[in-house]
Amino acid sequence: MNAKPAALALALFVFACAPGAPLPDRIVMERGGLIPEGIEFDTAARRFLTGSLVDGTIYEIGADGALTPFVTDPELVSSIGIEADEPRDRLLVANSDRSVFGGQGPGIAKLGVYRLSTGERIAMVDLGAVSGVGDDGIVFTNDVTVAPDGDVYLTDTFTNVVYRVDPDYEASVLYRFESATGLGLNGIVHHDQGFLIVVAIGGQGLLYKIPVDDPAAARPIELSQPAIGADGLVWSADGRLVVVSNSTGSVMAYASADGWDSAELVGTASFEGQATTGAAVDGGVYVVQPHFGDAEPPVVLRVDL
Repeated sequence: MNAKPAALALALFVFACAPGAPLPDRIVMERGGLIPEGIEFDTAARRFLTGSLVDGTIYEIGADGALTPFVTDPELVSSIGIEADEPRDRLLVANSDRSVFGGQGPGIAKLGVYRLSTGERIAMVDLGAVSGVGDDGIVFTNDVTVAPDGDVYLTDTFTNVVYRVDPDYEASVLYRFESATGLGLNGIVHHDQGFLIVVAIGGQGLLYKIPVDDPAAARPIELSQPAIGADGLVWSADGRLVVVSNSTGSVMAYASADGWDSAELVGTASFEGQATTGAAVDGGVYVVQPHFGDAEPPVVLRVDL
């Protein structure tokens, strides 16, 4: 008796996510409690993927809000930032442990690597081993990005380190912010001109540019207006840097005319509630609203700038 409704639901999902078909502007996930921090869009499969602070599972989000486990790995504790590396059929996951925020242990700093097409595990890279903080130090990988050459970069909120993982899954520290108590690195993106942009939770709305071939030249970007509450970063289709603010219920778009030594605020958009990061999809940006403080279902929301 359930075959027809199930078949209809599947047909509606396939239609909604088919190439060229519009995605819903608002997707309410079917249940609360998973607390998704990251969001990514797999353009080949036309699907949203998200993680979970609570159980680490990577979920596929249906157009109707249905959640289907895509990666279930017992070594994934809290999945934070995620990145689809489509040219290499990889899904990159910042693997951490949210319990560090309650003072319950030293945390986890790992990179999980999975087949984007199947969810099969490729590698689990221990970043804490190269963090330099020792056995008593606290680590927490937060966000992840990938360069065209396959190098992967991740931020660590507690050590204020940017890690690099090469295509052979060898990890190293690219850059360490010295004397950065309270900085709290968060979102990260790579630019094809060979540099990273990172944001810090406690950085008073600052964004930092880090050349990957000369990380010692890292410096704050001169912003026309600070990116208050900045959390996640994503490049829009037209090359603007979109900053998701987790404290102001807004996204901010910046543009640069000098290779991101400086940047102008060129657009803003507001929404109700808190969001952490976003994914660029079909000319817009979809943000994820995790619902940290309640059991309401998380939301994926389109924001146009």
